[in-house]
Amino acid sequence: MPVKVYKPTSPGRRQMSVLDFSELSKKGPEKSLLGGRTSQKGGRNHSGNVTVRFQGGGHKRRYRVIDWKRDKVGIPARIAAIEYDPNRSAHIALLHYADGEKRYILAPAGVQVGDPVMSGPEADIRPGNAMPLANIPLGSVVHNVELKPGRGGQMVRSAGVGAQLMAREGGMATLRMPSGEQRYVRVECCATIGQVGNVDHENVKIGKAGRSRWLGKMPHNRGVTMNPVDHPMGGGEGRSSGGRHPCTPWGVPTKGHKTRKNQRTDNMIVKRRGKGR
Repeated sequence: MPVKVYKPTSPGRRQMSVLDFSELSKKGPEKSLLGGRTSQKGGRNHSGNVTVRFQGGGHKRRYRVIDWKRDKVGIPARIAAIEYDPNRSAHIALLHYADGEKRYILAPAGVQVGDPVMSGPEADIRPGNAMPLANIPLGSVVHNVELKPGRGGQMVRSAGVGAQLMAREGGMATLRMPSGEQRYVRVECCATIGQVGNVDHENVKIGKAGRSRWLGKMPHNRGVTMNPVDHPMGGGEGRSSGGRHPCTPWGVPTKGHKTRKNQRTDNMIVKRRGKGR
């Protein structure tokens, strides 16, 4: 999908770029697949306390119910439409199954309206088909990968990303994730063939502050600009560089400090993400 650049009629327009949405086939969503999400939470929990800073506002959204499990095994479907989803960076594809049911899935790169799609061990190796990792050829690029069989895809779901199946041994498959991390996943876990669509999403420039507000992102102020009561790096006579190593408002070091605490699955990670880790 090409990136569209406008004439510089204003300072914001000069820096802005958008997708031209030429791949999308319809404007309105399937009403039967709309969920109950009606409002934004502004980064607040059920008690009204801010748990995620710098979130709020934004345009209203309706949630599209996505089929992460792909559990209609052996039932053929065709892609009826490729649609925009305001809740994620990837586009979504509307499937019409042979038994009359409709479902949304992530739209893989390269698929078009009318293409056949199926899930199950007997499915063909083509973009959009879902099957266990045990049935996928080595070297294939996959997305929407399960961590536990039957739970549904939890990894590799953003626009333009894909994981590569590196090896299989002893009931475990080795995947190279988009971050560079290599990890084990059970071969019974399902994944979808191909790369996630909307590859040009990373090339879009926001262009102006107001567009970030449309997305529900509020201004992010630095710790050194705050007062000492609000942040450990705040205060000082005039402008300061903080006077200590970067940290969060609660004193936890940042910029390289590891915060992973899930030791139960540490043995599933073969190689950490990042260079030299």
